[in-house]
Amino acid sequence: MRVESNLPNANLGKAPTTTVALSRPGFAQAMDKAIDQALPAQVKIIQSGETLTSIVREQAQQQGVKLSPSEEFRWTQALAADSGIKNPNAIFPGQRLQMQNMLASWQAGQTQPNNLASHNSSANGLTTQTGQPSQSATATGVANPKASTVSGLPKGTYINAVAHPVLSQTLDRAVSRGFIPKVEKQDVYNKVLQVANKHNFSPDDFARLTLMESDGMNPQASNNRCHGIIQFCDGPARGAAEVGFGKAPKQILGLSVYQQLHLVDTYFEKAGLKKESPVPLDELYLAVLHPAARGEKRPEEPLGIPGKQAKYLYEGRDPQAPMTRASITQGLMQNAVDRLGFSSFKHNQPGAQSNNAVSNAINQALNPAQDPTANAAARARLQVQKAADYDALEAPKVWLR
Repeated sequence: MRVESNLPNANLGKAPTTTVALSRPGFAQAMDKAIDQALPAQVKIIQSGETLTSIVREQAQQQGVKLSPSEEFRWTQALAADSGIKNPNAIFPGQRLQMQNMLASWQAGQTQPNNLASHNSSANGLTTQTGQPSQSATATGVANPKASTVSGLPKGTYINAVAHPVLSQTLDRAVSRGFIPKVEKQDVYNKVLQVANKHNFSPDDFARLTLMESDGMNPQASNNRCHGIIQFCDGPARGAAEVGFGKAPKQILGLSVYQQLHLVDTYFEKAGLKKESPVPLDELYLAVLHPAARGEKRPEEPLGIPGKQAKYLYEGRDPQAPMTRASITQGLMQNAVDRLGFSSFKHNQPGAQSNNAVSNAINQALNPAQDPTANAAARARLQVQKAADYDALEAPKVWLR
């Protein structure tokens, strides 16, 4: 190895350029320092203990730029993409960050990064207790294993309307209603499949859950107490607090569907949803609606869930009737059929099965076979459920946009 004597800012003096000189203690550190000093101001060397979010926050303060939590989150993703970092959660001391685009945008008064769709596809951030998006790994050379891709899905996984018809239709509806930008639909689909695979539930069941809770992945759905695509609720030890937004729950509404899916992953992890066997629809929904009710496993036994709920969830859609695991499953299925506009889809098929695989898949998913005796025992226990004080009609849901 030959050391150039004209290295910028490198004060090598008369030190010989021999193997002995290169092996002297501190020589490598001096070389690194000299190289760092020669770098332009718009290149940042990651130091031990730093995170991408802390770097973005520090740079914004130095530039006098005020960023919201969601803007910090987006710039963290943008900075990683600009610097060729595939996983923002796995950063190492000595990596170089290319900050030209970020600093130039701020100087131009722009607080949102360009090309958010591509940046979103590489994001895997969680949140801190203050509601500030952050990276889950510091620059120590060890990435957080929970932050990496968990399903092994290739990034280019296409939307399969046959394998996941309800999810596919829900995403199309969400795009048409402006809940999801069209360019982000593929990323959202991939993320749903990742989370579903990790926690062992059906992607279509997650779509049914969001159709009930947020009109089908509306990131700004709120009833002033619960917010986002699965309705993270205010209060200690509730949904918003579990994902780090306990002090500012409404900040969740500033995140995109893709970003909120990271919160969903965190919530299900803390709710203990992961099972050895597949998680059924009723179990998935109870983990969001009232986790304590999961202790009752009998499908026709009334559940002691307080408060006002949607009529679909009660046996026979009667708010004075019992709410059971069976009625929850049936209600979520029917709500999906109604919201996706397929209430008569089954009857529109000419004769027997259609030759269209997508049509058949949608038909089977949205119109499952019904067991007429499934809820008979639950109705017989009507008075037991009334003790839970269900005194209202369908719960008011206000979709704020």
